[in-house]
Amino acid sequence: MASSSASRNYKLCKGINGLDKVLIHNARGCSAEVYLYGGHVTSWKNEHGQELLFLSRKAKFEPPMAIRGGIAISFPQFASHGELDPHGFVRNQFWTIDDCPPDPSTNNLNKDFVDLIFKPTENDMEIWPHSFEIRLRVALGPEGDLMLTSRIRNLNTEWERFSFTFAYHAYFCVSDISEVRVEGLETEHYIDNLKKKERFTEQGDALTFESEVNKIYLNTPTKIAIIDHAKKRTIELRKDGLRDAAVLNPWDKSAKAMTDFGNNDYKHMLCVDAAAFEKPIKLRAGEEWEGRLVLAAVPSSYCSGRAA
Repeated sequence: MASSSASRNYKLCKGINGLDKVLIHNARGCSAEVYLYGGHVTSWKNEHGQELLFLSRKAKFEPPMAIRGGIAISFPQFASHGELDPHGFVRNQFWTIDDCPPDPSTNNLNKDFVDLIFKPTENDMEIWPHSFEIRLRVALGPEGDLMLTSRIRNLNTEWERFSFTFAYHAYFCVSDISEVRVEGLETEHYIDNLKKKERFTEQGDALTFESEVNKIYLNTPTKIAIIDHAKKRTIELRKDGLRDAAVLNPWDKSAKAMTDFGNNDYKHMLCVDAAAFEKPIKLRAGEEWEGRLVLAAVPSSYCSGRAA
């Protein structure tokens, strides 16, 4: 099943374990894959067919277990700082294709994209008792940029407000974690989840990796770069509406403790999340919030710098 509109060039088909997935291609030959289970992006390839996202070889495509890798939606809670399950519940639920979405102002019509929507069930509202909807647009730009735009609306008809935290929980494929550096977070304040959630300030010119890392950076620049020397490639993250960022690699000990993660997978992945964490988003009845992440793969080298 393919969209009839040239500007919405996607194909709906069956994926692993019979789960529905959407394939998106652009004229350049780049592609993306999105599972309706979780609204989960599981693949992003450049025009040479090279995979840019990491997906664990042991990832379980078995609801209600979350898919390990790719880009997951964390809502209404990001990480384990709260009362709900870590990363919330929408990544463990089935989304549907949204055939009549309001067009996000951040995306014009010359891109290849698919729109998904999620509304909570009665069981979901027992977990988090609020009426809402999430719309997600996954788009490929003409040059192969991957763009995710999320719109969350408070559907309550009276005065009731709610607040939430959010993240694009993104796993990137790297050649060798010990040869990778992240630029754009120098001198930023962060919460270290491996040190009793204490707060520190990042030192040095860039982040490098020699052991397990699990940090949430606060009030970060809009642009972050993952520089992979062996691949001679830089993944550039640009975010809007998402003040914070998280960086994670489980290293060997924590990798072995995960049943859906290969013992050596940590060597070839890095999580860099675009998040709204420190200051939860608050919505009154009828209000809507929008958060966007744009990913671009460019040849190295990359000169770091704060975007305006």
